[in-house]
Amino acid sequence: MNGFIKLTFLLIAFALITSCGHKSNDKPATSNLQIQFEHRVSGQAVVKDKLIYTNVAGNLYQISGLKYFISNVTLHKHGGSSIVISSRKPVHYVDIDMPETLTWQVPDILPASIYDSISFTFGMKEQLNKSNSFVNPPEVNMAWPEVLGGGYHFMMMDGRFVNLQGQATPFSFHLGTGQIYTGGMDASHITGFVQNYFHVKIPASSFTLVDNETKSLKIIMNIDSWFTTPTNWDFNHWSSMIMQNQEAMGTIKVNGADVFTLK
Repeated sequence: MNGFIKLTFLLIAFALITSCGHKSNDKPATSNLQIQFEHRVSGQAVVKDKLIYTNVAGNLYQISGLKYFISNVTLHKHGGSSIVISSRKPVHYVDIDMPETLTWQVPDILPASIYDSISFTFGMKEQLNKSNSFVNPPEVNMAWPEVLGGGYHFMMMDGRFVNLQGQATPFSFHLGTGQIYTGGMDASHITGFVQNYFHVKIPASSFTLVDNETKSLKIIMNIDSWFTTPTNWDFNHWSSMIMQNQEAMGTIKVNGADVFTLK
């Protein structure tokens, strides 16, 4: 009888040891993520420095440069939870003239799972948009004038359009902190500031991260969408420089809600 009890005890102990050893070797399923950025007009890759595009308002225009910040990229998991990726470095800079900025190898090791959607902030919220946060090019070149609210441009899109006189005229389609003026348009009449960053939730952006694989996603900026929905942008209506025109920047902000798609 004593032998039977001892044998039973040994079997139970062996099972527990085996079970614990198995659990220690279990690793959560994880994956890596790479995000690529692409820029299109009318569904085709943007061609720089050529007057070949026409917006909904009928303006003939070209794109000469495009650079911008996105931040707080968030993956929304199936079931309701979410993950903010690269929380230690939540801001990513994109410049169509710098290929190294067009691919973002996310440093985080992410849970392998089904994700329903991706969202992010276009620009930066106040706690991130602080002057002197960047000290090196190219990001430092995005500085927004301190007297106009400080921090950084959220976007700098530059180009030319053909005006009513048939002349190719430069434009600066820039977005950043807006100002509230009382009594005049010089800095001494600024009474407040407007935050023009905005939230983007990319439609139809579900995807799956598979264990021990790298997933590549392509976020597409449809440049022509900046100029329509809900407001058709007429370059002849707005001045070429809009950094002190909150009505213009507010229009850009609202139009930007549907600019991005996911491939």
